[in-house]
Amino acid sequence: MHADLILTNAKVLTMDAGCPRAGAVAIRAGRIQAVGTAAGISALAGPETRVIDAGGRTLLPGFVESHLHLVLGGAELTQLQLGGLHGLDKLRAAFASYAAKHPDAPILLAQGAEYGILDHPATRADLDQVIAGRPIAMMSPDHHTVWTNTAALRAAGLLHGAVTPHGHEVVMGPDGLATGELREFEAFGPVLALGGEAHLQLGIATGAEPDPWPDAAQRAADKAKIAAGLAHCAAQGITSMVNMDGNRYTLALLAEMEAEGRLTARVKVPFHFKPHMDLSELDRAEAMTRDFDTEMLCCGFVKMFMDGVVDSRTAYMANDYPGRPGHRGEPLFEPERFKTICAEIDRRSLQIAVHAIGDGAVRVTIDGYEAALRANGQRDARHRIEHIELIDRADVPRLGALGITASVQPPHPPGVMDFPMEPTMSVGIAPERHRDAYLWKTLKDHGAPVAYASDWPVTDVSVMRGLQAALTRRAYEGGQDERLDLMESLHAYTAGGAWASHREAVTGCLRPGLAADLVLIDGDVEAIPAEELGRTGIALTICGGRITHSGRGFA
Repeated sequence: MHADLILTNAKVLTMDAGCPRAGAVAIRAGRIQAVGTAAGISALAGPETRVIDAGGRTLLPGFVESHLHLVLGGAELTQLQLGGLHGLDKLRAAFASYAAKHPDAPILLAQGAEYGILDHPATRADLDQVIAGRPIAMMSPDHHTVWTNTAALRAAGLLHGAVTPHGHEVVMGPDGLATGELREFEAFGPVLALGGEAHLQLGIATGAEPDPWPDAAQRAADKAKIAAGLAHCAAQGITSMVNMDGNRYTLALLAEMEAEGRLTARVKVPFHFKPHMDLSELDRAEAMTRDFDTEMLCCGFVKMFMDGVVDSRTAYMANDYPGRPGHRGEPLFEPERFKTICAEIDRRSLQIAVHAIGDGAVRVTIDGYEAALRANGQRDARHRIEHIELIDRADVPRLGALGITASVQPPHPPGVMDFPMEPTMSVGIAPERHRDAYLWKTLKDHGAPVAYASDWPVTDVSVMRGLQAALTRRAYEGGQDERLDLMESLHAYTAGGAWASHREAVTGCLRPGLAADLVLIDGDVEAIPAEELGRTGIALTICGGRITHSGRGFA
């Protein structure tokens, strides 16, 4: 049978060990029809076949983004971006320009405010000097801290503080009023709600659903934000993603988009389990898994947060923070109860993904997975730990031994891409612990499967920039080279990510019968110097045989 589409004259890296390299790929009915030589594949061309000459460019499986926030990222594309900006004067100018363009916005939201954006911790008094008469707020790059002016605190009902769950904090000043710093989702949720998007934050913030259920007009507006995020990701060669926030409403929106022909990437969405929840809430996770199960959209896993982040000292450490005797942060789940939760999730044959940044949080998470294994026996669980920024050396071999996936982000280590070295390293990781930070190669060498991602919008979603970061990262003083090589890194962005999300039977490599998910790099990835990879474009993105992004004359 003739192919619908043939990509030929390509340097094909299939990520299939049985046929690692090829020169052409044929696609029919949304699947990979054949992989082989240009001459061999040409025999599948018919009068209606579209043939694309790749011109020697690298053709790969479509990128699998193993940890991002699609809905939040799409919504933030139109917000003020503060990445790389420092100083009160520049902050004032940026907000003034943005405010003039949005005169009727109930709150002016900005993204990417570094913890060191001012030469001191930002307060409401500082932001009152930026704009006093309208509510404004700026979010840290890690999305775990928000700073606001007094008007925003007053509008959100937080000026005099608020009762928040364990690990979430409205920071109070000696005057009995909020300082303007809000730590973690349930502290800053009321501020974000001023912008009318609180219902999009519910999954990651509380695990709840919108009530009342949004009407058709609201759903259409929300789907437009998702569509913007999907287009942004397609331009980076992404064809599959693990969306680390969301709920049933997220799945419902995506299902509507799939029915409308607007879902341009495969998306996996979690059920968020929060510390206040009873185990019976997992019935909702099972229902989401049962009700949404196509090759384009699925659930099948439970997400939890074990700690916060280093910069706000909410990451849970096994030892004291530098210069803060007695302060280690705290686990968001009581460790013994967490073991019970993991055992129950695992018993229901659901995958678990846990945000764990500090070495204390990582250990508690591993202990929970180990308890699940003891309770239920061995199965193909593929439980994951997200981030693993610091780990005790004694815990390194436990990931491989237990089959735990290291879901890590090449753009995250300070100094490698957009995150500066300071204040993160001084605040959170003592010099003697640099050797235990961001140990991707060490974890892989000890048997842990590795999946790469960006955590967008925490960092740039560009896979090529992430690949450059992965290959050019320098060892920290006292540490060792933790880079995976080019082929290992590409595997972590493709087949490794597909395996980590239980999707290897659908995508992740170029093999006949699998989905036709491909990305054509605008160059030869093996010949481009590592330090130039981030400037390399994406010539073509194909998901399920459908072109979702094209450039450089490939339209």
